[in-house]
Amino acid sequence: MPPVADPGELHGEPSVNKNLPHRPNLDHLRRQAKSLLAALAAGEPEAVSTIRQHLPAAQQLSAAEIRRSNFRLADAQSAIARKTGFASWPQLARHVEQLRALEGVWSFARLEIDGGRMPVDAIQSSRLLIDGDRFRTETPEANYEGVFNINVEAQPHEIDIEFVEGPEAGNWNYGIFRVEEDRLEICLDLNGKPRPAEFRTSPGGGHAYELLTRISISRPPDVNGGTPGQKSSGPECIPGSTAGEAGNLTQADFIYVPSQLLTRLQGNWTAEKLILDGQELPAHMCATGRRTTNNNEIKIMFGGQVIIQALVRVNESSEPVQIDYLHLAGTTKGQVQQGILEWRGKSVCFCMAAPGAARPAEFTSPPGTGRTLSQWKPAK
Repeated sequence: MPPVADPGELHGEPSVNKNLPHRPNLDHLRRQAKSLLAALAAGEPEAVSTIRQHLPAAQQLSAAEIRRSNFRLADAQSAIARKTGFASWPQLARHVEQLRALEGVWSFARLEIDGGRMPVDAIQSSRLLIDGDRFRTETPEANYEGVFNINVEAQPHEIDIEFVEGPEAGNWNYGIFRVEEDRLEICLDLNGKPRPAEFRTSPGGGHAYELLTRISISRPPDVNGGTPGQKSSGPECIPGSTAGEAGNLTQADFIYVPSQLLTRLQGNWTAEKLILDGQELPAHMCATGRRTTNNNEIKIMFGGQVIIQALVRVNESSEPVQIDYLHLAGTTKGQVQQGILEWRGKSVCFCMAAPGAARPAEFTSPPGTGRTLSQWKPAK
């Protein structure tokens, strides 16, 4: 589920103002309705209040009249549904059943952004884990934790995604989805525009399309939606399992030391070219690339999705200039990525090895090397 957008821009409130427990269960909700009906028959004040507040037929009745009324289980179920934010019990049941149909572990089979398809190598290591209405998206560069809300009464079904923890904590996406057995399709806005109406993207549309396949229907462990206010941060120590000079480093090796080169790299940059493991990103997708540098912390985004968040250090005495990334989030958190850079006029070119691999000696990205070759120009 790629990030971006804000809940207050163009969208209003989420599709359904639900008030359900994590991993809602229909059997549990049915038992709640039966308990409510039994408590009402016993004349318990709390049950009388629940019926009066959430059952339209009882709103004008006195407490005595409610106790004398012959309410049935269907009435209690309706009250439970309305209490949890739904217009009827069937709507609540459809919602819960759809949530359970989404549970499990999903792999990314396809990702399109603004009409362009991301290379398979860029998504094959990413996963989406869903437990109830909580999710975690795991990518090599970062993990995204959050909660989501669905509206199965709309066609196509709607989904509102709130990012709670990770690089996009506090942001929202709005989109549509459909699930058929072990196939899940999601189409999301990326720029605060109205949610998509179709499962497709087009150049400049600001939408992302995801096709996922389920690899496990089991409840994934430790998916709790994240902790509000938490963003990914750097580790205290970098494991010594990486190759060559990157081994046995600590975060102290990546403290900010002002230099002429880092000063030149500050601010916002726009991607001109990106080649990953020999495969070049299409031009219209490359145009969505953004790179920001603040002191020695960088964030790299494509199509509104954070690809890399890292601390950097440079060695200007070498030829070419050496640059290292300390990854701050995702499955590569704590790993060091080694690379080189050179200036090409006002643009800057980076060639980065895969995390833990040896530093490149030239600005190339042959297939099978795992290298990333990118070129950036100052943003206007």
